[in-house]
Amino acid sequence: MKKISVRTRVLTGTVVAAALAAATVGAVSASADTSETPAAAATAVRADTQNKNLAQTTGLTIEAATRAAQATLDAATKAGQHVSVAVVDRDGVTRVLLKGDGAGPQSPASAERKAFTAVSWNAPTSELAKRLAQVPNLKDIPGTLFLAGGAPVQAKGAPVAGIGVAGAPSGDLDEQFAQAGVAELAK
Repeated sequence: MKKISVRTRVLTGTVVAAALAAATVGAVSASADTSETPAAAATAVRADTQNKNLAQTTGLTIEAATRAAQATLDAATKAGQHVSVAVVDRDGVTRVLLKGDGAGPQSPASAERKAFTAVSWNAPTSELAKRLAQVPNLKDIPGTLFLAGGAPVQAKGAPVAGIGVAGAPSGDLDEQFAQAGVAELAK
């Protein structure tokens, strides 16, 4: 039988101990009583609403963002257009991105940038594009795209999301499709 070095035995022992520890933690986690979790979460939420150091925000659920994106893509498809659709949250983070069949390779990035621009200024990007005449360096803000095709989603007048569309032959069509997504959320 071959003699095993001390170093090999120590490494092997360490690996075995780590594996056993991980298995134990996994078993304890798997057997934890989950009936307390919702109550604990509800308590935490109630306590947090009283904390003056925290801000509450309103945003779309992933289900609502997906519904809006699909309604937008459906409107474009019905019109015979091949587009991409992006729905971003209030912070401009992409929640849903759909690249329609036949949409150009540039369209997903353009749709995201239009959605980001619409939610950032709480205005349709067609209106924002007009502002470039007075303030041309707006276009230098990273992540923005001042072309028609983005629409904000609002709750009580405040922006909570943005929908951007890119790929139709005109920005006006892109924006019309984005508005179909906004309308879906009003149902």
